[in-house]
Amino acid sequence: MRTCYYRSYQAIHKIISTFLPWRYPSLLEGEGSLDKLPAIIKDQKVDCLLIVTDQGIISAGLLYPFVEQVKSLSIDVCIYDKTVPNPTIQNIEEALELYHSNQCIGIVAFGGGSCIDCAKGVAARAARPDKSISEMRGQLKVKKKTPLLFAVPTTSGTGSEATLAAVISHTETQEKYAVNDPVLIPDYAVLDPLLTIKLPAHITAATGMDALTHAVEAYIGRSNTEETKKCSLQAVNLIFNHLPTAYSHGLNKESRRSMQKASYLAGVAFTRAYVGYVHAIAHTLSAFYGVPHGQANAIILPHVLEYYGASVYKPLAELADAAEICESEESDKEKAVKFIRSIKELNAAMNIPDKVSDIKDEDIPLMVERAHKEANPLYPVPKILLKDDLTRLYHLIKE
Repeated sequence: MRTCYYRSYQAIHKIISTFLPWRYPSLLEGEGSLDKLPAIIKDQKVDCLLIVTDQGIISAGLLYPFVEQVKSLSIDVCIYDKTVPNPTIQNIEEALELYHSNQCIGIVAFGGGSCIDCAKGVAARAARPDKSISEMRGQLKVKKKTPLLFAVPTTSGTGSEATLAAVISHTETQEKYAVNDPVLIPDYAVLDPLLTIKLPAHITAATGMDALTHAVEAYIGRSNTEETKKCSLQAVNLIFNHLPTAYSHGLNKESRRSMQKASYLAGVAFTRAYVGYVHAIAHTLSAFYGVPHGQANAIILPHVLEYYGASVYKPLAELADAAEICESEESDKEKAVKFIRSIKELNAAMNIPDKVSDIKDEDIPLMVERAHKEANPLYPVPKILLKDDLTRLYHLIKE
């Protein structure tokens, strides 16, 4: 009965989603494309800008050339640089105060997925001052037009520059959840490989596997469209062909460019087709123990795919073909097994562990409860898992 309810909910949700105002950010792509953004901001009549970033970006010196270009066009700038990994409600409220006190009318998210999610949270609060972030948790609760949002990703993984989601952490309750609304899709996104050229290898690895998880979970789910399937296949091809090089030879601009594109395509795919149990579990690990989201996804992904069993052989076989790791005469099962094995090998080659060392047995029941609530009935997963299944998965990934 419960499974029937979940599937009915997902089917109705898929129908409704076809009527949502989907859109894409205007893309600036290629080496040096960030230099084009200040003039666009000026053309959009933004005379005061909030930049949401973090201390890592400040320390790396990535931001200030852009700030000087913007200021040279007589645009006032204020900077919020306290965003933390897994951004919090406190981050959003602090940045919102800056936005209002400086009378900003536009927002630039400059950094990884955490900075983009924080900026989206600010945009949501600016649009709906009557609602807290917690009150906008879930689906379609922002509804009103947000300030112009410009996304400048400096990692290649979250795809947040293409999505309708802002994923926020509530530190007091140890929860991590999403605010989902098409109005949160950025208006502009900059894919400039020069911004990722010096990305540390371990961050390259984790964010790259995050993008792979997005593409895989979107593809194997039941809410695919022809477009999302195409985007997922392209993303998987790019990741398998370029992530190893981006990891081991970080100055390779072609691999950096390809990984940015893969991240964006995977973002386009999962913002329509959704994710699944990998993300539901990963969100609890980030909320409880601060495990980086991309690393959590990388560890969990092969375990969940194996747990799905025969229900995912066909789509995984198609992804294996896209990754160019199989022979045409192999069966769907053989290709699926090889695809999962290749994920494990990719993790190992990039020094990503295969287990999570921090999990405490006493935390598992509450994490199971939260992962189950996040995934069901919303996520159109290939196979419905119940709480006992999730409990087994937590023990499988526990070191």
